[in-house]
Amino acid sequence: MAEQSGTAPHDRAAELHRALAEDPRTSELGVTVTMRGEQVHLSGTVVSAERKAEIDMVVHEAEPGLRVTNDVQIVSAAEPTGAEDIR
Repeated sequence: MAEQSGTAPHDRAAELHRALAEDPRTSELGVTVTMRGEQVHLSGTVVSAERKAEIDMVVHEAEPGLRVTNDVQIVSAAEPTGAEDIR
């Protein structure tokens, strides 16, 4: 994706979201992309720090001039280690 300063922010956000969904490193649909000028804000959840870093890389490759705030949270999908006490 080249410099698109004339493109509406929601269109640029949609393009970045599509890049995250289509890139084999991320294939990520659970991340929200919000644009304000040359600032992009990423939010949502992923299963690992590696996936969060890959999301950052894909966004920077798609639009290198953007300032990225990556607020994606890492949520473990591991099984519980002990029994749950239900009262």
